[in-house]
Amino acid sequence: MSFSVKKVEQEDIKQLAAIASEVWHEYFPCILSEGQIDYMVEKFQSEHALRDQVENQGYEYYFLADSGTVIGYTGIKPEPGKLFLSKLYILKQYRKQGFASEAFAFLRQYCAERGLKSIWLTVNRHNADTIAVYKKKGFSVMREQEADIGGGYVMDDYVMELTL
Repeated sequence: MSFSVKKVEQEDIKQLAAIASEVWHEYFPCILSEGQIDYMVEKFQSEHALRDQVENQGYEYYFLADSGTVIGYTGIKPEPGKLFLSKLYILKQYRKQGFASEAFAFLRQYCAERGLKSIWLTVNRHNADTIAVYKKKGFSVMREQEADIGGGYVMDDYVMELTL
């Protein structure tokens, strides 16, 4: 395993959107309807949505790679004193190989270099496998949150946080 992280640049956003669509359509059908997946990909992970997040909302995206092959990505947003972990997705064929741990090592280093004291995220309350991974990494459930995202859809999440 030769893990690396590369910041997503403007010219990479189309590739990022394609990976996002692949992961969402592969992983989430057991939790969300196909209609909600399509809606959320378009609203939050399409090429134009990602460009807006990077250019106007303070988000940073990073490709996760193994031996130069992109295996997933993470999306983060630095905030005062803490880091919002918006996205962390690994393509199916690369899961359960230690890459999530490598991604968390990157995030911890990112926070250390910037003096950020915690990482927080939202995760679907029915996403048991991912919640288990976050708990194993030291995250705790802080509260439940429902958010109306439009289109007749609601995100039913836990807010989790890791104190560094």
